[in-house]
Amino acid sequence: MAHQFLQPKTVHKPTGYSHAARVGDMLYVAGQIALDRSGKLVGKGDIEAQTKQVFTNLQNVLKEAGGTMKHVVKTMTFITHPGHLEPYRKVRGQFLTEPFPCNTLLVVESLASPDYLIEIEAIAALER
Repeated sequence: MAHQFLQPKTVHKPTGYSHAARVGDMLYVAGQIALDRSGKLVGKGDIEAQTKQVFTNLQNVLKEAGGTMKHVVKTMTFITHPGHLEPYRKVRGQFLTEPFPCNTLLVVESLASPDYLIEIEAIAALER
């Protein structure tokens, strides 16, 4: 099946990867971090601010592909401290509604930069 890689202009420019790949009606979104469109970290040390930026990036990638957050069927969330769970859930509720998509949540020692507190990847089922 043919696939298309997406590099939305509404999110930071990635280095060595694509933000998303569309295969038929499925959209696979790479892990999003708290970088704004210009590549600047949003919310250093602030899990709520970083989570909001991550979900904004996910939303922007989905929009570029013709979808919305309602199309998300699976997420994988990485946080760097168990104490980030409640702030993450609070912000998630601003972007996703019940029934929430399937989610795997991992607490990891570190992400690609020690300043990143959260990373979320997603899979969405889009409509043609």
